[in-house]
Amino acid sequence: MARSWTRLHEHLGVPPGPLTFDMVKKTAEAHLTESDDLDWKEQLPQPPRDGRFNELAKDVAAMANTRGGLLIYGVTDQDTKPVGIDPDEVNTQQYAQWIRNHVQPYLPDITFTVLPSDDGALSFLVIDVPASRMAPHHVYGTAAKDKDQQAAVVPYRDRDHTAWMAEHQIERAYRDRFTRAQHAQEETDRLFAHALENVLAEQAERSAWFIAVARPDRPLPRTAEPLTWEAAGYLRTTANANSQALARNPHVVGPLRTLESVSNPRPGLRRWVFSTLYPSLGRGVYAELHHDGSMVLAANLSWKALRGDPADPDATGILVDTDVAGAACRDTLALARELARRLGVDSPIPVTTVIATAEPAPMTPIVTEQGSFRSIPDHASRPRRIQPVTALVTPADEDDLLRTNAEETFTDLMHQFGMTVLL
Repeated sequence: MARSWTRLHEHLGVPPGPLTFDMVKKTAEAHLTESDDLDWKEQLPQPPRDGRFNELAKDVAAMANTRGGLLIYGVTDQDTKPVGIDPDEVNTQQYAQWIRNHVQPYLPDITFTVLPSDDGALSFLVIDVPASRMAPHHVYGTAAKDKDQQAAVVPYRDRDHTAWMAEHQIERAYRDRFTRAQHAQEETDRLFAHALENVLAEQAERSAWFIAVARPDRPLPRTAEPLTWEAAGYLRTTANANSQALARNPHVVGPLRTLESVSNPRPGLRRWVFSTLYPSLGRGVYAELHHDGSMVLAANLSWKALRGDPADPDATGILVDTDVAGAACRDTLALARELARRLGVDSPIPVTTVIATAEPAPMTPIVTEQGSFRSIPDHASRPRRIQPVTALVTPADEDDLLRTNAEETFTDLMHQFGMTVLL
C-alpha cells in the first residue's frame, strides 16, 4: 500500500495523498537531495550480473530496515534532472520476484507506480517501501568467485547512501523487532482493559459485550495533526452509512447507528469519545477515536436480546444478540478504515475483536429465524470465554473486501458458539 505522506509531500507543503507526476517533477527540479528515505535512480532496475547482489533487493531492504522511503526512477542522482523512463520497459512482476527471491523476511507492502505526464512524453517509476516491523531484512546473493555459495548481508540507509550493518547493529535490530511486537501487544491489551473497565462499570445487570480494538502497525506520532471535533462526528456518520450500505439486513440497528443519538463527542486523552452509557440512551455503546489512528468500539449484546425476560435466567446464561454482533463486526471495520483514511495512516491496521463478560459465565446466542422470530438455538454451545479474533484493514480496502473481512470475523466468533450464522 502506497503511503500518503512522504518526503516529497513535506518538501512541497502539500496535504497527505497519492503521489503524482507533477509532485515528482517539481521536487526533482527543486533539487531535493537524496536522504535516508529518498533515492533518485536514473535507470530502471537491472538483473544481477557477475555474481553481485541484486541491486533492487539491496535498496528495498535498506529502506525497509531504516524508516521506509521512496526509490524514484527516471531522475539523475547527481543533479536530480528529470530524464524519465520507458514505461513499456517496466516489469513490476519481475521486480517483485527479485525482491521475493533475495530478501528475507518477506516484504509484502511494497508498491510499484508508474507516473506518466499528461502528454505521455515523460514517465517516472516510484517504488514505495514502508518501514518494516519485521526488520532486520537480510539480502541473499552469491559471490562472484563462487556462485554456489550463498551469502547474506543486512543493508540500511545512512543519510544518502547504503551501508551494511555490523554484528552489534544486527543484534540491536532484532532486539528492536521483538520490543516493537511486545509494545504493540501491550498497547492493544491496555486499550482492551480500558474499554472493559469503562463499559462494565456502567452495566446494571449481567451482560455480554462486543469489544473491538484497532491499532495501526505504525500509529501516527504525537506531533501529527489531531482529529478535530467536527471530523470525529463526520467519521461516525460516514462509517455508519458505509456499513449500512454493506448490510444484508438493514433493519438491524448496529452500534454506530445507536451512536447517532450522541450529538457531541467528548474529549479524552488524545482521543474523542462517544458513549450512550451515562446517561443511559438505550443499548450501551462506547467508542473511542484516537488521534494516532487507534480505535475502540464496544456494544452491549445482551440488551433486549429477547422480547421479555427468559423464564430462568440462571439456566439460560448471559444472552448474546448475534444480529447486533454481526452489525458490530461490520461497523468496526468500516470505522477503522474511515479513521485511517481521514488521518492519513499508511500502514495495515490489525483489528482484534472479542465477546466478553465481567466474569466467566455461560453465554447463550440469540438468533433470528424466519425473518423475525427470535430464539435460542437448541444445538448451540454456551461458552464461558470467547477467544479474540483478528482481521486486517487498510485505508485502501474496497467495500467488497471490507464486507468479506467482516463476515470472516463474525463467522470466527459464531463458530465458538458451535454454529454458523450468516451476516
